[in-house]
Amino acid sequence: MFSSYVSLCNVAVLRFARQNVTSKNIRFLPYKSIEKPPVNKKCLTINKERLFYSRPLICNNTCQLRNHLLTKLKKQIQQMLTSQATAAHKIGLTPNKISAIGFILALASAVSYAATTSKSPWLLIVAVVFLMASGFCDTMDGIVARTFQQTTVFGGFFDSVLDRYADAAAYAAIIVAGLSNAAWGPFWGVLWGLTALAGSIMVSYTRARAEAVGIKMESVGLAERAERMLILAVVSIIAFFWLPALGYGIAVLAVLANFTVIQRAWHVYKTLKVKS
Repeated sequence: MFSSYVSLCNVAVLRFARQNVTSKNIRFLPYKSIEKPPVNKKCLTINKERLFYSRPLICNNTCQLRNHLLTKLKKQIQQMLTSQATAAHKIGLTPNKISAIGFILALASAVSYAATTSKSPWLLIVAVVFLMASGFCDTMDGIVARTFQQTTVFGGFFDSVLDRYADAAAYAAIIVAGLSNAAWGPFWGVLWGLTALAGSIMVSYTRARAEAVGIKMESVGLAERAERMLILAVVSIIAFFWLPALGYGIAVLAVLANFTVIQRAWHVYKTLKVKS
């Protein structure tokens, strides 16, 4: 019974196929007639351009992410130092006084660098201690000013001027002591020191000029003052064990500082171009 039912179904399928499937309904194409679709060269050119221009976009996004992370890190550090800022305010320290104390500590660090010789490398550790204390004061004066509403235009100007003198004193002391000569010799050691000094001054100058025309420069550039101070402290500690390390570190600072100047100049150019 089941086999007869299956045979009837097969006959019905065959009749349906004969009635509906004819040579008119099915069109067989030879293999040679199947051609590839034409290539749109214009599309390829556009894709290449998109690939070419995507690289700066990725770079810009990376730079923006880095700047955002650095700004966030600085804010977290400022929040951590709020208790110290409160203690400094209670004992009567104003932001300008803290800036002056930081400048004195920076001069002490410069004197320690200038007095360092191959027979007294321990002075490098003393210089690092004074340098880090100066950097702490440089951070603290801004926190005190913002926390207790003591920000003034003169205070920002005063702090910036003292920072420039502090940077110049540190590099000048290293040049005078000949601490870079152990790595590069007398001529190149002095040249690298002067290049680092000029780059350090120009990093701050480009920011001042940019902000004077209304362009924000916070966290723009690879090596700001805090980063340069940390690099100088690290290579100074290494130089306590191996003196040429300080000379190589000064060369790195020279390259990074002047590269930061180029970055900031390019940022100002792009911003002004967009505004115009």
